[in-house]
Amino acid sequence: MAQIRPFTPADLDGLYEVCLRTGDSGQDATGLYRDGHLLGAIYAAPYGRLAPDLAFVVEDDGAVAGYIVGTADTRGFEALLEARWWPMLRAAHRDPQGVPWAERTPDQHLERLFHKPAIAPDSLVAPYPAHLHINLLPHLQGQGLGRSLIDTWLGAAKAAGAPGVHLGVSEANTRAQRFYDIYGFRRFEAQPTPGTIWMVRELA
Repeated sequence: MAQIRPFTPADLDGLYEVCLRTGDSGQDATGLYRDGHLLGAIYAAPYGRLAPDLAFVVEDDGAVAGYIVGTADTRGFEALLEARWWPMLRAAHRDPQGVPWAERTPDQHLERLFHKPAIAPDSLVAPYPAHLHINLLPHLQGQGLGRSLIDTWLGAAKAAGAPGVHLGVSEANTRAQRFYDIYGFRRFEAQPTPGTIWMVRELA
């Protein structure tokens, strides 16, 4: 039976795998990238390494089959990434800045984020300083694990002092938007990032 538990360092490879297998708007992105670690290096692994107190996994049959990760302090976490995470990846991956955007490979689009990380707007982060990422393999969806993961994480973020949480969803990923609607998130009043739907929830 699948169970939710705190992240441990031994789960790091599982974060990379689940992130890749859900990385195409919830579908398997394995065939989209030559380097299967790139997605996880942005959206999953650094949270396990740098914010393990707010990282939880779903273990199913001895393997990681889902996770929820994030931080109670987005700006503080960005500083940690700049000091301890991005330099390692920048040394290993060339910046594709000189390649026209339309000519970049899927890998290069992600590698660009190592060198120029996406930054959430100040107007969003000020009232909602926490953020999260959640992914669950398809065979475990629809069983209430998503709600349990969110409840677990929100409780931990509130205990860490965060008054509110934000997250970004692709405009095209309407399924994920419905998922967050069900669990009490709402659309932020302003939507300053083309292609991204920002959703928020109060924790106080």
